[in-house]
Amino acid sequence: MLCPNGRAGSSPAPGTQLLTCFAGHGRPRKPILLYVKPEDNLDPYKSPSDAELFLTPHAFADKLYEDQTVLVTGGAGGIGRAICILLGRLGARVVTCGRDSEKLEKLKVSLGEHGIDCRSMVMNLRDPDAVAALIEFARNETGRLDLVCNNAGGQFPKDAAEITPKGWAAVLETNLYSQWYMMQAAANSWIREEVAGSIVNIGTVTGKASVGLPHTAAARAGAVGLATSLSVEWAPHSIRVNTVAVGVVRSPGLVNYPPEARPSFDHNAQRRLGEVHDVAQAVAFLGSPVASGYITGDVVNVAGGEQAWGEYWALGKPDFFKIKE
Repeated sequence: MLCPNGRAGSSPAPGTQLLTCFAGHGRPRKPILLYVKPEDNLDPYKSPSDAELFLTPHAFADKLYEDQTVLVTGGAGGIGRAICILLGRLGARVVTCGRDSEKLEKLKVSLGEHGIDCRSMVMNLRDPDAVAALIEFARNETGRLDLVCNNAGGQFPKDAAEITPKGWAAVLETNLYSQWYMMQAAANSWIREEVAGSIVNIGTVTGKASVGLPHTAAARAGAVGLATSLSVEWAPHSIRVNTVAVGVVRSPGLVNYPPEARPSFDHNAQRRLGEVHDVAQAVAFLGSPVASGYITGDVVNVAGGEQAWGEYWALGKPDFFKIKE
């Protein structure tokens, strides 16, 4: 099989998903695993290290984002970190935000060691005034803003009957309202300056009911509907809006789910967990007008086929749904 960087890797044995690649366009390096066999049993609660992500092959021209500024919310976490690293490798100046100053500083140091310009702001995305300040911060610090990636999110599994109004509101504010605040502030900036822009929202596979996540289902479905609507309204201003629907990805965020959820982590057509780099590549593709300039209002599933076949039980599979074979 061919790797994204153009060199032939080893062919996987039948029934596996193993692909090795030598990164570096002719420079000998250690082969890197892009995909793994389901039976490899990698730790689902651990993402690749920054060092591994910087060496992971990608499918893009090295300067695809040269001289561009990208704003990634929640950049210090597993998926957000992979997005920041890949876009930085592609030449972008990275601006990110979060609530943990220590984690943000570690990300800045890691990117800086590879020559990537990274700025960050400690803030709360639920505050529309703080979001507006973040957009201005990105523009003032770097002189422009080309891509906004709404990556930050969060939820907690809970029986629907036990979710409090406060808990419900928190998930809606984090996964729907914050994306709206970011999109509106960014679009207003682009429209005012009469420049094009791109928005990529991180969501989940909607339409698949799962016990224990009704607040998330409502927020994520709402975010997709919102993005679709805005892609039409803002098309005259050359603003594209797309969504990456993410399945279960190997990352520290999975620790928020009980042990009963783990058996269904890989219940998708490929029977494996995704990698944070899989999501980052989808963002890099959708965010670039060179790569995807004729795509807007779309949802790209990065979920191992979960949207076609699969089931995820955040609180464990109820006995009612267990079918004896």
